[in-house]
Amino acid sequence: MTVQHGRVVAAFSRRFIVETENGDLPCQVKGRHLRVVCGDRVEFRHDGDGGVIETVLPRTSLLYRSDAFKTKAIAANVTQLAVVVAARPSFSMELVQRCLLAAEDQNIASLLILNKADLPETPAARERLNLLTRIGYPLVMLSALSDITPLRPALHGHTTLLIGQSGMGKSTLINALFPGADVVTAEYSEALDSGRHTTTHTRLHRLDADSAVIDSPGLQEFALQHLNAHALAHAFVEFRPYLGQCRFRDCQHEHEPGCRLIEAVTAGDVSLARLQLFQTLRRLQHNASQRL
Repeated sequence: MTVQHGRVVAAFSRRFIVETENGDLPCQVKGRHLRVVCGDRVEFRHDGDGGVIETVLPRTSLLYRSDAFKTKAIAANVTQLAVVVAARPSFSMELVQRCLLAAEDQNIASLLILNKADLPETPAARERLNLLTRIGYPLVMLSALSDITPLRPALHGHTTLLIGQSGMGKSTLINALFPGADVVTAEYSEALDSGRHTTTHTRLHRLDADSAVIDSPGLQEFALQHLNAHALAHAFVEFRPYLGQCRFRDCQHEHEPGCRLIEAVTAGDVSLARLQLFQTLRRLQHNASQRL
């Protein structure tokens, strides 16, 4: 059988749907060591009614999270990360920032989506997000149940990964953008004989020829063990003008004299909360590495 090219548009553990020039094809993976995620461009061969993925083509980006014990790849070849939050239930600012840091490490643009904008608690939620909007992260406010229009321009020309905690309304947003999403998910799960799995798989939906959205399961944590101290500091966009400018080359940005980040906080150019988050994450990273 001739090798063909396609793109993974749904990932169910070790089973996948590949978008081909002749339509979508259920596929499995050749061998146990090939790691495939939604968004991957792959080479495959037909095998009966399905296909076998043999090669993953080079990626432009790979968004993933990791702790001291395992790494979880989420999606590949993404150009934009959209973090969905809402005023109710309350969202974790630290988790939101961890997601943004992972995106920065892969040079992926980021977008904040404040859903359920009609809730009375929304102004307070918007105030919390000022920590991030004031350093340049764009924000779209909407209510996915009533009007998805404000989001569409921000998605154009991107492959956007939607991510967020459970309960933020991400599924409602997907169904508003893609009215047939529930039907498609059910069909694909049946084709793969894997049940519905509505919260345990990733799925790429096409907006148009130049735009796509990847839906992902809700999450409650996002570890960044794969980022070393240098990469972690660089992922804080507002830190970048000061990195390498400290008095000591091995500055930990804790309490060292001549630390440019501490001076920037004192001058009001960098948020104390952001520096404290960096310090917390760096300590967690260091402690985890010491235990290995």
